Formats: sequence, C-alpha cells, structure tokens
Amino acid sequence: INTENQIYMKRRVLFYLVAITSVFSLQSCVSNYVVSSPATYNKQYKSDAKLASIDQKKLELAKSQLLTNFVDEKKAATRTMEATLRNDEIAKTVRFTKKIDDLLAEAQTYLGTPYRYGGTTRSGIDCSAFVLSVFGTTGMTLPRVAAAQAQEGERVEKENLQKGDLVFFSQGGSRISHVGIVENVEEDGKVKFIHAATSRGVMISSLNDSYWGPKFRFAKRILSMDTYQNNLAHN
Repeated sequence: INTENQIYMKRRVLFYLVAITSVFSLQSCVSNYVVSSPATYNKQYKSDAKLASIDQKKLELAKSQLLTNFVDEKKAATRTMEATLRNDEIAKTVRFTKKIDDLLAEAQTYLGTPYRYGGTTRSGIDCSAFVLSVFGTTGMTLPRVAAAQAQEGERVEKENLQKGDLVFFSQGGSRISHVGIVENVEEDGKVKFIHAATSRGVMISSLNDSYWGPKFRFAKRILSMDTYQNNLAHN
C-alpha cells in the first residue's frame, strides 16, 4: 500500500509540475506576443516614415532639378535671342555699309564728267543733278536743286560726318548754291567729298582746303540706317 501511495503521490507531483510548467510557458508566449507586437508595429511605422521621408526628398530633388532645367533653358533661350539680335544688327550694318559703298562706287564712275549747268547726263552734269542721279541708284528721290536738297535729311555736325552725307556750300550769302557727297573721312578728321565743280567737272575735293572750307555751311544725312531700313520695307 505504501508503495502504491508513493507512486500515486509521485504521479500527482509530476502532474502539477507539468501543469505549472504549461501555465508558465503559456504566460511567456502571451507576454512575448504582447511585448513583440508593439515593437513590430513601431518598426513598421518607422519604416513607413523613413520611406515617406525618402519620397519627399526625391520629390524636392525632382522639383529642384526641374526648376534648374527651366532656368538653364530660359538662360540659353535668352542667350540665343541676344545672339540672334546681335547677328541681325551686324547683318543690317553690313548691308547698310555695302549700300553706302555701292553709292560711292556709282559716284566715282562719274569722275571726269564735265560740268554743265542744268545738265543731267554723263555728257555734262551739274552738282545737284549729280547728287540726284547717284542717290537715285538707292531708290531714293531727291529734289532737283541744291537749295531744296538742303531741306532733306537730318543735320550733322562737321566732326560727325560719315561717308554718304551731303555737304552744302554757298558763295558768300545764305543761299545754298552747291552740294557734294562725303567720299571719305580720314583718321585725322579731314573730309573729302565728290562733287560736280564748275571748273573741272566731277572731282574729289577736301573740305579743309582754302577754297571750299570757307564756303561750307552745313551737312545733312540723307541716307541713314533708319531710312535705309524703311526704304527696304517699302520696296
């Protein structure tokens, strides 16, 4: 009987031990679940927040790159436009300079043509008809006589004279009686003009010589960049 009681008691003790162990194990599992779940949630939250931060940085970077590209393209377009305008102005200046050179080349073909009062041809020509014929090659129409031609264009100071300007003279009085075309302005400021003189016909003289210098009254610019462009626009 004692032996059976001992065996019984051992079984009861073993049962309780197993039960107690099972309870503690269950509690441990529950504790692990309770403790680990918030950690997992926090970890997931932190991961999402980190991803959101990365996405925001990417968005800001993309916006910055877009703005930079826009500014760069705008600067490039501005530089291109400025270069185009500069090239256009250069081209206009080149065309205008060539027009003046062509005008003077035409005037030089008259060199040696005899003077004839009232004449309008290469057989004999006067000063105003000479100017009228030369400027006619540019498509411009000027009055027939020097006094009327003196009313055209813009007044130019002697120190600002350029090739193609008109220079006007008088024989002591105020009435304009002679006209010529500026043929060259030298580096030292000396001005040469081509005209139909009564003594020698079409020739080149200096505005600084003792004869023509005192008779010079004023100068006019008939063909300027603006008038040339306007003339092109209407032809």
